[in-house]
Amino acid sequence: MQTSSQNLRFFLPSFLITLVIDQLTKTWIIDRFAYGERLTVIEGFFNLTHVRNPGGAFSFLATMPEQLRQVFFLGTGCLAIGLLAIFLWKLEPGQWRSATAIGAVLGGAIGNLTDRVLYGEVIDFLDFRLIGGYVWPTFNMADCWIVVGVGILMLEMFLEEEPKPAVEESGVGSDLPAEANGPPPS
Repeated sequence: MQTSSQNLRFFLPSFLITLVIDQLTKTWIIDRFAYGERLTVIEGFFNLTHVRNPGGAFSFLATMPEQLRQVFFLGTGCLAIGLLAIFLWKLEPGQWRSATAIGAVLGGAIGNLTDRVLYGEVIDFLDFRLIGGYVWPTFNMADCWIVVGVGILMLEMFLEEEPKPAVEESGVGSDLPAEANGPPPS
């Protein structure tokens, strides 16, 4: 099934906005902050810090040899993009929330994949300090869009109405053989 034009009207802006915001914020950080430089925004809670992550989420596989790491992340990134495109293509007309969410996830995925192609690693800069001195791993806007998009898709999945079973005209025992339904009413 081909995705509807209504779904595309929600997907395209979501995709473009997420990708543009991601790339603009990363360019801004690169242009204004030296690697490792930190600007305190909210003392003890939030900083802008220019860091780079050669790995995946939470620095997954960051210590893997560079060539293997690049092949792995570029390959899985392309696979994810392909799967998201198929998912978008198969949406029923009117599934605008899912189309919007896929746009956000795809925009974020392509944003981080762009970093890997241009820099060999992902640019991160949102640095939060949590209760008890815990430091959340630094992340970027692409990561935010991916999390929000996946969250929306999960909500859509859990809130989706169950399809109603098809009922034959008699409405009773329709899934049993005709003999098991008994004689037709007189």
